[in-house]
Amino acid sequence: MNSPTPPVQHFIRTVIDNDLASGKHGAIQTRFPPEPNGYLHVGHAKSICLNFGLAQDFGGRCNLRFDDTNPEKESTEYAQAIQEDVQWLGFQWAGEVRWASDYFEKLYEYAVELIGKGLAYVDELTPEQMREYRGTLTEKGKNSPYRDRSVAENLDLFARMRAGEFPDGAKTLRLKIDMASPNINLRDPVIYRIRRAHHIRTSDKWLIYPMYDYTHCISDALEGITHSLCTLEFEDHRPLYDWVLDHISVPCHPQQIEFSRLELHYTVTSKRKLLQLVTQGLVSGWDDPRMPTIHGMRRRGYTPEGIREFARRIGISKSENVVDMAVLEGCIREDLEAKAPRVMAVIRPLKVTLTNFEASVTASRSAGFHPNHPEFGERDVPIAKEIWIEQDDFAETPPAGWQRLTVGGEVRLRYSYVIKCDEVVKDAAGNVTELRCSIDHDTLGKNPQGRKVKGVIHWLSAEHAVPAEIRLYDRLFTDPEPDGHKDRDFLDFINPHSLETVQGWVEPVVANAAPETRYQFERLGYFCTDRFDHQPGKAVFNRTVTLKDSWAKEQG
Repeated sequence: MNSPTPPVQHFIRTVIDNDLASGKHGAIQTRFPPEPNGYLHVGHAKSICLNFGLAQDFGGRCNLRFDDTNPEKESTEYAQAIQEDVQWLGFQWAGEVRWASDYFEKLYEYAVELIGKGLAYVDELTPEQMREYRGTLTEKGKNSPYRDRSVAENLDLFARMRAGEFPDGAKTLRLKIDMASPNINLRDPVIYRIRRAHHIRTSDKWLIYPMYDYTHCISDALEGITHSLCTLEFEDHRPLYDWVLDHISVPCHPQQIEFSRLELHYTVTSKRKLLQLVTQGLVSGWDDPRMPTIHGMRRRGYTPEGIREFARRIGISKSENVVDMAVLEGCIREDLEAKAPRVMAVIRPLKVTLTNFEASVTASRSAGFHPNHPEFGERDVPIAKEIWIEQDDFAETPPAGWQRLTVGGEVRLRYSYVIKCDEVVKDAAGNVTELRCSIDHDTLGKNPQGRKVKGVIHWLSAEHAVPAEIRLYDRLFTDPEPDGHKDRDFLDFINPHSLETVQGWVEPVVANAAPETRYQFERLGYFCTDRFDHQPGKAVFNRTVTLKDSWAKEQG
C-alpha cells in the first residue's frame, strides 16, 4: 500500500504548530459549521478537508455543528445530505452531531448577561431606519433613539419578545458597541430578531432567533474550539467575534483564522444560484452530475480520494484561490487511472460484419482488467460474426496520419484479431450503416506476417454486448467565470451540450455491477454506474471524466 501523501505546510498549520509547541493548547479542536439550507459544494469540500484533516493530522477532534438559526430556509433533507457528504469524503466527526439550537437557552442567558452589563438593548427601528442610522463606509452611524433604555426596561422587553408579545420584526436586540466604528460590523449589530417560523429541531418553541455572528462565536467557546477556521469574508467580523467573547463569561476564547475561499472555473458555488439551477429545472436536482455539489460529484463518479487530493493540491492561503476545473479533473483522473478496472464499451455504434467468421475457428481471448494490477483478475472477451465499433473509428476519406479503419485498411481489434475493411454499406441518404470486414485468422495474439498494423480499436461482440444508457457529461458553463460579468446573467453561459445521452453497448461483465462502480472504458474515458438509475436489467453509466483534458483544445 502506498504511503499517504504528506500534508502541505501552510500558515494555519504553522499557527497550530506554534500553539502546541508553546503549550497554549494541549490538543486542537476544530469544527465544521454548515447551515442546512442547501447541499454542500466543492468549496465546502475544501473546508471539510481542512477542518477534519487538521484534526486528524494533529490527533485532535473536529465537531460537525449545524448553524440552524434561519429556520425558514433549513430542512432535515439538507442536514442529512451534509452528514452523508462528510462521511463519504472519509471523515467522522467527534461525538454526536451538534446544532446551534442545542445552545439556544444558553445563548438567551448570555444575551441577558449582556443586557445586565448595559451592553445590549432592545431596539424598535424598522429595517429601513436601521440602515439609515448605520451610516456608510465613509460616514459614521448615529445612535438609535432606543439605545439608552434602562437595563430593567431592556430585560423586560427581551423577556416579552421571547414570550411572543410582539409581532415579527417589531423589535430586535442589539449590542451596544460603537456606532462610529470604522468597522460597520461593530455598529451595534442585531443579535436577536422576532421570527415566528417552524424550526426543524425546536419546532415552535422559540419565537426569537439569534443571529449567526452572535451564535457562532459562543457555540465555538462552549465546545472548546481552539481554532475557528472560516473564509476571508468573515475577516471583518472577527472583531465582533472577539468582542462578544470578551464581554461574557464563556469557558474559553477560540481563535478565528480566515483563509481564502475556493473559486472554481466553469461553475458557480453560490447556494442561491445553485438553488436557481435546481428550481428552474436547468439541472435534474442538487445531485445532478454537472453540479459542483458533493452529491453531484459523487453521482458523476468522482472519488473521495481524488477530491481530497484536489483540496491538498490547491492549498490554503489568504491570497485569491481561483482554480481551473482541469486541476480537479486531473486529480480525479489520476486517482481512477490506478484503481478503475478497464473494459470496453461502444457509445456510438457502427455495425461490422466479419465475413469470414467461423464459429469453430475464430477464437476468443481473455483479457486482464488492469495492466498494472493482475490481482484485478481477467474476463473473457468473446467475438461473433457481428461486432460493434465506434463510428469515429472509420473514415471513408481519412486525414493524414489516420491509423484507424478505412476501406482497404487494417486495424487490430483490441485483445483480438487484425481485420481488413473490404466493403462499405450505406443507406439511401448516403450514411454508412455497416462495414464488411475480413479477419486475418493468423493474428490472434501475434503480429501479421510481412506488414505492420499500427491502429488498435475497441469493439464489442454484438451477440454478447449489453445495451446501456450512457450519459456524457461535460462542464455546465461555457465561460470560466459565468457569474463574473456585470452586464450578463450567469445563466447566459449555460452549456447546451453539458449532457448528451446515448444508447451504447458495454461488456456483459459490467452489466450487473453495483451502483457507483467505476470503470475505464478503453479509449473513451472514466465512467461510473449511476447511483440511483443503474439497476439489474438496466445499465446506466455516467461519464466521470475523459481520458485527457480536451476542453481547452475544443474551446480554442
